[in-house]
Amino acid sequence: MLLARPRRNRKTSAIRHLVEETVLRPADLVMPFFVVDGENKKEEIKSLPGVFRLSLGLILKEAEKLHRQGIPSIALFPVIDPQFKDTQGTAALHEDGLIVRVLQTLKREIPSLCLITDIALDPFTSHGHDGIVDTRGHVMNDPTVEVLCKMASLFGAAGADIVAPSDMMDGRIGAIRRQLDLSGLEEVGILAYTAKYASSLYGPFREAVGSTLKFGDKKTYQMNPANSREAVRQAVLDAEQGADILLVKPALFYLDILAKIKEKVHLPLSAFHVSGEYAMVMAADANGWLDGPKVFHEALLSIKRAGADFIFSYAVPQILPFLELKSF
Repeated sequence: MLLARPRRNRKTSAIRHLVEETVLRPADLVMPFFVVDGENKKEEIKSLPGVFRLSLGLILKEAEKLHRQGIPSIALFPVIDPQFKDTQGTAALHEDGLIVRVLQTLKREIPSLCLITDIALDPFTSHGHDGIVDTRGHVMNDPTVEVLCKMASLFGAAGADIVAPSDMMDGRIGAIRRQLDLSGLEEVGILAYTAKYASSLYGPFREAVGSTLKFGDKKTYQMNPANSREAVRQAVLDAEQGADILLVKPALFYLDILAKIKEKVHLPLSAFHVSGEYAMVMAADANGWLDGPKVFHEALLSIKRAGADFIFSYAVPQILPFLELKSF
């Protein structure tokens, strides 16, 4: 019997590229932006080194630059002044609100850029929860969904190509799809946060948007990290209700979830390489323990290998040089 020699396919860089099973491209990436009101504002986020809260003009510059480098899409997350927050999250429905204005400008200035907007109330609520809360502190499902539908229609009309409900309320995908269609927004897509887990990795994000829980936790609506069958069930439900794309969040701790959903549901699948996953690598890089950009490239490659068709990541600027240069 001949000796098997798999190393022949690893002999040179050129051969390794020929037989490479998973390829990560700029077109596979979405860059999240934290949007703050005002002009020429660039605010440091201590727990997310290299990531900033930016006002519209600076986001426009950064988005144009990334788009020229092959990034097809950005995702917008609002940073709302606490004085405009209340228990109902009413600022989410202001017709001249921050995200509405940003969407209108970006769509006018960079029409080929795909704009994805978060649909959730936590940036707008004074208590920090993703929905409307009753007197017992319980997040109410159906009243929250009603607000999310209005929010999705408002943002869709302003220029969002894709709305991304991240709240994890039951039935919100079908309700939002119906509302968009009734509003003449049939071409606006829905990216469903299908499996958003109650993770410990969201801390830096919450600092970035200024959303702090005043009571309780999010375990009654975000998913239990112990469960995987539940994620597949949720994916099937979201697909049946009209989702165009599904998302798993976080990414690296949930690669098995990506793989299982990929097998069961034949919709495009995305993943969110979240703030905590980014912050840990940046901290190790700052201490000289890891090479941050190389780790980010390997991490995002593993997310795509597990089944993600595209990935949200704060590390886009760090890994773009790896994707642009193929050295043999």
